Amino acid sequence: MLTACIFAAILASPGEVELDKKIPVIFEKSAAHYRAIDAAATPLMNSGDAAKEKKPHGERLVPHGWDAKNGKPDMRSIYWWTSGHFPGSLWYLYQATGDEFFKERAIVWTESIAPNSKVSDNHDVGFIMYCSFGNARRLLRTDKYDALLLETAASLAKRFNPDLGLIRSWGDVAEKKDFLVIPDNMMNLELLEWAAKNGGDKRFDEIARSHATKTMAHHFRADGGTYHVLNYDQRPGFHGAVQEIRRGQGLSCETAWSRGQSWAIYGYTMMYRETKDPAYLAFAKKVSDFAINHPNMPEDGVPYWDFGAPGEERDSSAASVMASGLLELSTFVGGEKGAKYRAFAVKQLLSLCSDAYFAKPGENGDWLLKHGVGHKPAGGEIDVPLDYGDYYFLEALLRFRRLAGGFAL
Repeated sequence: MLTACIFAAILASPGEVELDKKIPVIFEKSAAHYRAIDAAATPLMNSGDAAKEKKPHGERLVPHGWDAKNGKPDMRSIYWWTSGHFPGSLWYLYQATGDEFFKERAIVWTESIAPNSKVSDNHDVGFIMYCSFGNARRLLRTDKYDALLLETAASLAKRFNPDLGLIRSWGDVAEKKDFLVIPDNMMNLELLEWAAKNGGDKRFDEIARSHATKTMAHHFRADGGTYHVLNYDQRPGFHGAVQEIRRGQGLSCETAWSRGQSWAIYGYTMMYRETKDPAYLAFAKKVSDFAINHPNMPEDGVPYWDFGAPGEERDSSAASVMASGLLELSTFVGGEKGAKYRAFAVKQLLSLCSDAYFAKPGENGDWLLKHGVGHKPAGGEIDVPLDYGDYYFLEALLRFRRLAGGFAL
């Protein structure tokens, strides 16, 4: 693995020099944006309807995006799958700026979502708790949240089916008709790997590896493109065969949903980092090559919401996740290929930093990135800001600065 010092020495391409110059200004602007979001969202934090949530503490809300129709923050339950991303972005801004304001507000929003440690009815607790409490632990250099994270890992592990070797993404764990798995689940395996190394059950590592390996075997076409939703057969004797492919948030069953592809790039790179299994590194390269070499990838590196939908909406969140994953992948892959991954991520970040995608103060609900697509087939969140788009954008910028000899991540 190349060191940050070596990367600093080879920070020579015009694109990397340009991005390095832009980042301090982008962080300064981002800090102002997030101060505004926090100010608008804080009075709404306790305004939810507990009866509708049907869970303890369901009245607590976290900012998710912007309700342009009503001109106010889009607030979601602390149990919503993205509830860890806003606190996580505050932690990244604290890391980037050193401003105590962001540490204080990150603690408040992070601790508000703590009840998720006991949730076992979905796979997203890794997103929710590791993006928030994981960053809190790292930046505060504290173990005060370890028990909470270990409890979360144990909750997630309840969704693992040992007969199939997979973690069920959606649905009740006892339900026998459908066993649905999505590539997004790869992102939640980092929590299990952390837990296995930090006092948790060593079985957590086995679960993560099993899920990653089974997903690698079934969830992708020969060219490296991903399906979104697979339904596995649970009947005895069928050995977890795929009984159905669903398009999910993609255009069709035969195209690749761009954010799902980005989850795969990021997820398999992370699994190589955590396990050093060369199969995961090889697969990270395969799914990355599919994306960056795809004939429908736009010149600026910000993909259409689906690789099979050229000319339709872009998805800035897919670009930010991909850029963060590619930057890490470039540290594990040497030579021209590694340089290509880094260069593509730099191109994506330069695009996201431009006026075409980075919002001006007061617009976009003060979220950073414009032009995100959440779930187009369902008619939801089309050409809007997305909290996870901002989170992985800030993470990618911090990762680049580390490679350039700046901030650590």
